[in-house]
Amino acid sequence: MKQFVVIGMGHFGASIATTLFGMGYDVLAIDINEEKVQEVTDRVTHTVQADSTNENALLALGIKNFDVAVVSIGQDMQSNILTTLIVKEMGVKYVVAKARTELHGKVLYRIGADQVIFPERDMGVRVAHNLVAANILDYIELSPDFSIVELVAPDNFVGRSLLDLDLRARYSVNVIAIKSGDELNLTPMAEDIIKKGDVLILAGENKKLKRLETL
Repeated sequence: MKQFVVIGMGHFGASIATTLFGMGYDVLAIDINEEKVQEVTDRVTHTVQADSTNENALLALGIKNFDVAVVSIGQDMQSNILTTLIVKEMGVKYVVAKARTELHGKVLYRIGADQVIFPERDMGVRVAHNLVAANILDYIELSPDFSIVELVAPDNFVGRSLLDLDLRARYSVNVIAIKSGDELNLTPMAEDIIKKGDVLILAGENKKLKRLETL
């Protein structure tokens, strides 16, 4: 199973870290701010308060052994760039970095980032999906091929169990949570019955998820 390290626990980084953990992955969350680390301590595998621009600190944490590093430092562009450079040079296989501007993104790619995320621009992708598919409430692209969507349960799902729907076999997507009103079920079971108005949080390949947009 892949191991993720997410550096920077602002809103964006915390969302990625806790979502990955909710999907069953091992996640190490790092931030220089102890308070931000504490906010996610119960929603990820491990948390550490550390300065990610300190190479020795990252070495001590064994960052080079992680499969994916997400550098989501937002305000401090210098720390964002330096951290990206350090984790890439340490040998992390896949490095995703958050950029504020197109120029910032070019710099991140130049120093070795495998993927650069532009939150504001990517929000446009999510809005576009919402506009063309009324049953899609939210759309989060985690990589060029993999996303998470919030899908309002279609009428033909209502009254049926997850076992009966068997979305993994039929559509090759995973149900990672179910929203029923104000309640959020993070551990959906095969026997759970879908009710009218329920929202399914699904993860899978983009091409597989796209088939659900027209249900």
